[in-house]
Amino acid sequence: MAARVERGEFPGIVTLVARGDDVRVEAIGVTAFDGGVPMRRDTIFRIASVTKQIAAAAAMTLVEECQLRLDDPVDGLLPELADRQVLTRIDAPLDDTVPAHRQITLRDLLTFVFGLGAFMAPRGQYPIQRALTEAGLEPGADSPPAEPDEWMKRLGELPLAYQPGDKWLYHTGSDVLGVLMARVTGQPLAEVLAERVLRPLGMADTGFHVPQASLHRLAAAYRPDHETGALLLTDDPRNSRWGAPPTFPSAGGGLVSTADDLLAFCTMMLNKGRHGGGRLLARPTVELMTTDLTTEQQKAENTIFFGGHSGWGLGFQVFSQRKTIASTPGRFGWTGGTGTSVYTDPAEELIGILLTQREMTSPGPPNVFRDFWTCAYQAIDD
Repeated sequence: MAARVERGEFPGIVTLVARGDDVRVEAIGVTAFDGGVPMRRDTIFRIASVTKQIAAAAAMTLVEECQLRLDDPVDGLLPELADRQVLTRIDAPLDDTVPAHRQITLRDLLTFVFGLGAFMAPRGQYPIQRALTEAGLEPGADSPPAEPDEWMKRLGELPLAYQPGDKWLYHTGSDVLGVLMARVTGQPLAEVLAERVLRPLGMADTGFHVPQASLHRLAAAYRPDHETGALLLTDDPRNSRWGAPPTFPSAGGGLVSTADDLLAFCTMMLNKGRHGGGRLLARPTVELMTTDLTTEQQKAENTIFFGGHSGWGLGFQVFSQRKTIASTPGRFGWTGGTGTSVYTDPAEELIGILLTQREMTSPGPPNVFRDFWTCAYQAIDD
């Protein structure tokens, strides 16, 4: 990791590997190429889609309280999703539809099969893609520009691309999940996550924005230029858009966090819901969340995400085959498009956390992810 910083691929990196009581943290480089300060263990990072793990845990606390049920329709709380129309084919005009075979459920949202999401096709190839972009609903690195109710209104005006339950489409289900949690509790999503996950686990630096007093700990964010590869500054901590609450708090990718906050979350999941002297989730709940719930067809259609050796549970990628040094069956977690990777391995009792702020350029893992996990697993010496 240090060599990558020395070569200028990243201004800095924070890594954490924990096994039992042995926790190793490395803070390498600086927070920005221009005017940065040394990386520290408590540097704050935009964690992007790693957010999905935390949002799913909050949702399952609501399931345990019977405020939500996995297989009940959600349109009582999300009327925008009632009486859905579905495209007859993926490239059909938006008015070429048939009625949905069934209603959308919470399980559909958590497993990304409710009918809309990211399409692994050239941008704008299909009419539904263009419509999502025009409505500000296209999954991407930035939070949606509309408030949650307006966002749901726009979503409800479009047909589904596929019948509920049929196809695995990344991301959008998590953002719908965030709106659902806010509506069922009558609280802003930020408070839902804080009350149900963040405060109980002591995750004081995790949220949808960075308080003014902590902005000096936020790392700068970069995106590689698609032609030259040069790193372009996309968010400067000195005037960061994360300095204020967002218009749309994204349960799919809006949180910031630190290595130790994420360690607290992963430790709870590794301990099957226990934390300290208390319990956040029941053991059977954690076991369900970390079970592969995708069909073989859904996995085969999404090899760019699953690599032929994993699937998706309730908010987590779940490994099923040992095809790489790190892909232990039962290992679970996810990555973030801003350059973050967070996984928990019950078989090895290992937690790994890699935090960078170099935006990913494809759904497949970059070499820095592969190398981090190779290094973490080759260090196992028992």
